[in-house]
Amino acid sequence: MFKQIRGNPRACMVVEPMFIIPYSLFVTYASLYMLELGVNEQQIGIITSLGLAVQIFSSFISGFLTDRMGRKRALLIFDMLSWSVATLIWAVSQNFWFFVAAAIVNAFQKVPHIAWTCLLVEDTEPKQRSMVYTVLQFITVVGGLFAPVGGLMVNKMGLISGVRLMYLISFFSMTSMFIIRHLMTHETTVGIKKRRESSNMNLKHTLFDYVKTGRNLLNNYPLLLIFSIYVLFQFQLTIQNTYLSIYLTEKLTLSKSILGVFPAISSVCMLFLLIFVIPRFREEFNFHYIAIGFSFMMVSCILVLTAKSGNMTQIIFSTILSSAGLLLSTPYLEATVANVMEDDSRANVSSILQVILLLFISPAGIIGGVTYKIDPRIPFLLMLGTMIVSMVLLSFTTKLINRNEDVKKKLINL
Repeated sequence: MFKQIRGNPRACMVVEPMFIIPYSLFVTYASLYMLELGVNEQQIGIITSLGLAVQIFSSFISGFLTDRMGRKRALLIFDMLSWSVATLIWAVSQNFWFFVAAAIVNAFQKVPHIAWTCLLVEDTEPKQRSMVYTVLQFITVVGGLFAPVGGLMVNKMGLISGVRLMYLISFFSMTSMFIIRHLMTHETTVGIKKRRESSNMNLKHTLFDYVKTGRNLLNNYPLLLIFSIYVLFQFQLTIQNTYLSIYLTEKLTLSKSILGVFPAISSVCMLFLLIFVIPRFREEFNFHYIAIGFSFMMVSCILVLTAKSGNMTQIIFSTILSSAGLLLSTPYLEATVANVMEDDSRANVSSILQVILLLFISPAGIIGGVTYKIDPRIPFLLMLGTMIVSMVLLSFTTKLINRNEDVKKKLINL
């Protein structure tokens, strides 16, 4: 697959491990690091929700900034702000307020996310986009194999010192990656056009464009249904990423240093699927793969809920199913969302959709924190519920798109 990819997507993929590997080191321990520094579960939920709330603002301006500054420039500047600066703050954090500051800075990641997405797909054929996201998933998986290194650092240095070192490594690696990627990529054709157009536009005109784009979105029923699924998918991922590590150590009494093993198990499982299974998949069955992925994730959640204290075997099976589910659903869901957007309005549409997404998932941290305090199992029951609703919506979406395709074929035959 990688040999068939050229241009900006290829350049982005070459340097992506410089982001993924250090990220995989600290992401498992981020919540435990906060707990160790005196931040309680509810405050962790507040920090998560605050970060998501600021992301609403950054998502709102991301389309305007991406068009005005150009994809490359917006990507470089806001990646340096949201990740380089944030990792430095995390590395020296002492209390709740340090994490609040880092969350606010990191929340501006939505600007480079939109710019990066535009770089990936704007000069790429629609049929190749699922391939691009699959290869990116492969890189993410390989990066996850390094997660046990984080466990070794925690075991050797202690949780706080080990995680501080992870954040410092992330700062140097990510910053280098941003600069190298900037030198290797070129501005897209659509990016040049939009930058020229937006140079004569002010924020008022942009707001008018947002309103116009929003009205068009309301009439795009397939996109609304697909995006509803995407919102629910991200909601349950937010809860899982925030509270799974805490649940495993507090409720199931697993060792903190052993947590790094689970991302590695997940990566090995994904690697197997990417090499031996995914290449056999056919583009026209995307929705079937998403449905299978969601089913695996639901079973994984049930295994977590029913696991007894210290039951490593059940958690390993849960990890394998969760990773398989993510691999099957994520690239095809991302590609489906990308394909229903028009290139000329991609930045604005992506910006609006990100705002909608964050409005719905920003309470996830607080909801997770409050419900975890009542009963640690409730956040995982919420995850299970959202996946069930997602499956129902996916069924409606598949029927709607198939019906639209049948109508198009009949019109062509006429």
